[in-house]
Amino acid sequence: MTEATLKPLTYLVNTAKPLAIDDYIHAGGYQGAAKALHQCTPAQVLDIVKDSSLKGRGGAGFPTGVKWSFVPMFAADDPKAPDNKYLVCNADEMEPGTFKDRLLLEGVPHQLIEAMIIAAYTIGANKAFIFLRGEYHLAAKRLQQAIDEAYQSNWLGSNIQSSNYQLDLHVHTSAGRYICGEETALINALEGKRANPRAKPPFPQVAGLFGKPTIVNNVETLSNLPHILKHGVDWFKQVAPESDAGTKIYGACGRVNTPGLWELPMGATIREVLYEHAGGMKDGLKLKGLLPGGASTDFLLPEHLDTPMDYDSIAKAGSRLGTGGLIVLDDHNCPVAMVLNLLKFFAQESCGWCTPCRDGTPWAVEILSRIEHGQGRLADLDSLAQLCDFMWIGKTHCALAPGAVEPLKSALKYFHDEFEQHIDNGCCPYKGSH
Repeated sequence: MTEATLKPLTYLVNTAKPLAIDDYIHAGGYQGAAKALHQCTPAQVLDIVKDSSLKGRGGAGFPTGVKWSFVPMFAADDPKAPDNKYLVCNADEMEPGTFKDRLLLEGVPHQLIEAMIIAAYTIGANKAFIFLRGEYHLAAKRLQQAIDEAYQSNWLGSNIQSSNYQLDLHVHTSAGRYICGEETALINALEGKRANPRAKPPFPQVAGLFGKPTIVNNVETLSNLPHILKHGVDWFKQVAPESDAGTKIYGACGRVNTPGLWELPMGATIREVLYEHAGGMKDGLKLKGLLPGGASTDFLLPEHLDTPMDYDSIAKAGSRLGTGGLIVLDDHNCPVAMVLNLLKFFAQESCGWCTPCRDGTPWAVEILSRIEHGQGRLADLDSLAQLCDFMWIGKTHCALAPGAVEPLKSALKYFHDEFEQHIDNGCCPYKGSH
């Protein structure tokens, strides 16, 4: 596929100095928003997004157009449809091993603004928020500068580009909790409440921010919209005709030669990302396993290297695509120590609302700590397996705990011998090689 055919989302990214609005427009920016505002009704834009088969890039992979369709769209069509609706961009990127949204926020902020104009226009929202991770100081500065430019150039505010459409956009800096990545916890935080997830239903599309219909989409998900509107549905699907539609920003971290991010057609294999783009393992190291989509996904093994990195293929292999960020485990690092490190993070970030997560994650940390420091017992492995079931899907208030135990559950499956070696030898067999 040629560069001209691909036209990747990141072709305008410059993390050293993002394009000012005039340069962004000169490079083709805001054409998608102009098409939406002047050539399409909201219903027509919704059909375009549905037809594109765009799936959420935040981890869940839910079809974007279908999600939008749950919003009570037009007061004229439905007397019960509220006039006030909200669009929220989830930029609270706190998943360990994931930094793709940071690239987009810092490198091409006008792309996100353009995308939010399109999305807000489609659902009938006149106010939008970017809920930003608190540590992303540079992103906050560049987003606010881009928003100010957009207001000055009449891409935000009243009567945008003489379209009779109005949108106000605000950056809200998070206080900094992983749970805010869950959309209802994010909404609570945005309202000034404690960031606890809400019970569903009702879903945010019907009763979200301040009780009004609300759409929450991830930064990368939204960033596809200007290109879909500009280049068309057929182009978007042809980028990856054998897989899910469009491109994906894949990442890799760990002891690889060139950790980083690469935008590739959906369905690029793990092998391609790891060896062609991340440069393979550092000298003297071999691949032992990897988490394919950030910290809250199941381990995969070298035997899975040729698995396409799309939602269905990764699921069939026994994990989740998640955010598409590979966390690589080499043969000189301890899988028990790696899982312990991840569980410490999740235990700290639990909101404490439900018992399985509040008590289960610290309990898992305690058991793993004993095993890692040579004080474990074989019965501890049964206890960890029971904890994985105790915190699994359907038994917790939100998805934090199930995500937390995914790496643990799969580590017990694939690296069981290493757990037993810790117990039998009374120490970590990898000690001194970390």
